Amino acid sequence: MDIRYRHATIQGHRIFYREAGPADAPTVVLLHGFPSSSHMYRNLIPALADRYHVVAPDYLGYGHSDAPSVRDFAYTFESITAVTAELLDHLGLDRFTLYVQDFGAPVGFRIASRNPEKVIAIITQNGNAYNEGLNPGLRAVLNGANARNHLTLRDNITLAFTKGMYLNGVPDPTLVSPDTWLIDQTLLDRPGADEIALALLADYPTNLTLYPDFQKYLRDTQVPLLAVWGGNDEIFIADGARAFATDLPDAEIHLLDTGHFALETHLNTIAGYIRGFLGRVLTSTK
Repeated sequence: MDIRYRHATIQGHRIFYREAGPADAPTVVLLHGFPSSSHMYRNLIPALADRYHVVAPDYLGYGHSDAPSVRDFAYTFESITAVTAELLDHLGLDRFTLYVQDFGAPVGFRIASRNPEKVIAIITQNGNAYNEGLNPGLRAVLNGANARNHLTLRDNITLAFTKGMYLNGVPDPTLVSPDTWLIDQTLLDRPGADEIALALLADYPTNLTLYPDFQKYLRDTQVPLLAVWGGNDEIFIADGARAFATDLPDAEIHLLDTGHFALETHLNTIAGYIRGFLGRVLTSTK
């Protein structure tokens, strides 16, 4: 399955995206987490692209997209969402499924809640929208003064932290390629990339204030939702997956015996759940 590596100019910046699958097939948009990029979907894309049109962008400041300095661009989840939404419009994507993970959740749920007519379904893989999904320690940090302290946040952009995000909660670490954290950390170590990451980490508490809006969107639309969740994730815990059933009684929820980056160990399982879920959802919406 051929994967195309493309750029589009959005708000004067080159935004990178991976694209595969038939252009006339239903579209699945993959929104990546922190501290990764669309690289985290390198294996999922070919697992879906025989049946679906798959698009996976890099946010501004990440991966192969342009990375203007924090002095030239205000890195917030609102601004990243605006660029990402404009990219989807530029590509002519007016109906699509969203796959969200980590940082992809606040970006994706902003897009979905403000454009419900565009979103056919949501797949969330450790992409949180509930206070229940935050471990107590993280919740305390996000609600406290340290949430915007760049000195404290620097602990979250170290090699040890990045590696831990891939390995914590994984029963068999030999299944996770060390290329994952090496690539992510190499990108984080580029000049200026640390300040971009710190700006977004400092802005993360703004997402918590929007959780009620995201939840209202789910209740009001009853959008079909699949949660495929690394159940051992120490950042966005399993209760975050279960919480979706509060607003979406028909949500399909699967907790997997792995950690934050579940695709690294459970690619085939997740791809199978996605294909079954979308097969049912897209048939019922025709």
